[in-house]
Amino acid sequence: MSATDRAAKSGIALEAQKKILSKYDEHLAQQILVWLGRTIGEDINTSGDVNNFLELLKDGKTLCKLANALSPGSVRKVNESKMVFKQMENISFFLNFAQQHVQKSEIFQTADLFEAQDPNAVLVCLSSLARKSEKLFGKAGLGPKEAEGEKRQWSDEQLRAGDAIIGLQMGSNKGANASGLNFGNTRHM
Repeated sequence: MSATDRAAKSGIALEAQKKILSKYDEHLAQQILVWLGRTIGEDINTSGDVNNFLELLKDGKTLCKLANALSPGSVRKVNESKMVFKQMENISFFLNFAQQHVQKSEIFQTADLFEAQDPNAVLVCLSSLARKSEKLFGKAGLGPKEAEGEKRQWSDEQLRAGDAIIGLQMGSNKGANASGLNFGNTRHM
């Protein structure tokens, strides 16, 4: 089943779909497609148009090629069939690869790509993989390098010095009192 086989959305579902599609960034998609083509060594249409983006990736073959280009042997079998479930299986193979390298929150669902439900989710996943490409796979990446965090070494003396400080989130009792509050008193007239 594809997006064209579904009934047209209306009401809240249409508004939600428009909001999801408004997040799609054609410029980022174009950069991702250029990176993808360079990484797999193929000449692909790098138009950032959402329809081109989805059509290029929908069968999952290009995604499987990307996984194998980044880490050879990651996807053992790429389905060449035009059957829907085989194409969706290719996407699933790629997602299994991506789950090992990107955060769970950056992974898209098969329907996001195959049924064009959320093309932005596909962009997020691919851009995350592109950012990590140089560090994880030694291949040219895209976008800013991720921070690696700075390891700090604290001496026992420095750690003990912090024990004597009362943090601001603990509150303070200076200047606060209960005067003016009359809990339990009756009102005098």
